[in-house]
Amino acid sequence: MARVIRFRNQLTAMYLFKKIADLRHHLERINRAGKTIGFVPTMGALHEGHASLVRQSAEETSCTVCSIFVNPTQFNEATDLVKYPKTPEKDIALLLDAGCSVLFIPDVAEVYPDGQRSALHLDFGYLDQPMEGAYRPGHFVGVAQVVKRLLDIVQPDQLFMGQKDFQQFAIVQHMVTKLALSVNLRMCPTVRETDGLAMSSRNMRLTPAQRALAPLIYQTLSQAKANMHDQWPDALKSAAMKALSVPGMEPEYFEIVDSRTLQPITIFEDHDMVVACTAVRVGEVRLIDNLILKTM
Repeated sequence: MARVIRFRNQLTAMYLFKKIADLRHHLERINRAGKTIGFVPTMGALHEGHASLVRQSAEETSCTVCSIFVNPTQFNEATDLVKYPKTPEKDIALLLDAGCSVLFIPDVAEVYPDGQRSALHLDFGYLDQPMEGAYRPGHFVGVAQVVKRLLDIVQPDQLFMGQKDFQQFAIVQHMVTKLALSVNLRMCPTVRETDGLAMSSRNMRLTPAQRALAPLIYQTLSQAKANMHDQWPDALKSAAMKALSVPGMEPEYFEIVDSRTLQPITIFEDHDMVVACTAVRVGEVRLIDNLILKTM
């Protein structure tokens, strides 16, 4: 059964589903009407970055579906799963305001019924090995598993994902191509606070002092872009790691990679699109960010 939610005095409504069968029944009617479906998968604790994905989908498709599901198979640190923030009332209000048509909030047993929790067997080549793959073993197997499962459930025409998780986007893009999935994957720009910090659900775990320090991540990425015409990639990487190594911050990596292969580069001119990617621990909170340094 669907729950219909309205925000303030809006005439539009959002349908909330918890069961796959009910969601599929609703979406099949949308399909039969010849309308297009956009999909934004999330783990909740939503912010303006998520809202921008929903708005983009609402502009380009007839029906926008958003899922909130904290996927246990992509957490390699048990404490991260336990501490992941949950703000359901705030999330619902944000989605309504952004133009979401359908909200899907399943429990774990609904997404992974008996016999369907096995990992997705797909060779990612080098894509899942560097950066996040090195520091979060098994993470991308869980990501691919849940995205494939949700795509099978929602069967959208378009899938909207944020640039902030660039390596995740590359993994999902690889999966869509290899499995010949009938969905158009869209990467939407990172949404930032006024001081440059990439919006993230993890930001709410920062103390005031840590929050004041965190914008250094984007400043360092921007500095690398400003200096890319005067320095080699290795020199930019070394300078960035040094800049991020200040009291209260611990950089795990700062890599300058080819956008398609995620391989580190040595010469900018040999690559069409280059991205700087980093992960930094600010206190106990692990933040990731990236910046496109070069495009065709």
